[in-house]
Amino acid sequence: MTTTTRELYGFERYERAKHAFDDARYTDAASDLEDFFTDLAAARAEGDANPVGHGTAEIHLLLARCYFHSAQLGRAEAAAREVIAEAPDDAYAHLLLGRTLQRAGRADEARGPLRLAELLGGYGTAAGPAAKVADEGF
Repeated sequence: MTTTTRELYGFERYERAKHAFDDARYTDAASDLEDFFTDLAAARAEGDANPVGHGTAEIHLLLARCYFHSAQLGRAEAAAREVIAEAPDDAYAHLLLGRTLQRAGRADEARGPLRLAELLGGYGTAAGPAAKVADEGF
């Protein structure tokens, strides 16, 4: 029997998306996470102010990484900005935003987030626009 994403709880959905990401199935992982955020918005619209019980920065970060790796740069930028709005001290989110902006040909805009990534988390950004976003620790 196949289980749909709507039948899975938040943590299970997140774990499922992480496994898809680890298997380089970035669009599958993004789809699972998009469904999660759609259901979350619906629950909030029905009056449940915090159906998850905690923030969603980590989930948005995984979504941003999925978008980045599948070259959906506009979506990667938006998701990274969601993380930064919730967790402004997340160095990796700043790095991901900076690399996304670089990849989109917006090097001038990338300088600020890349500098913050370096200051907040020690991420060296001297490697230039071709440097990869690290996947370690996530």
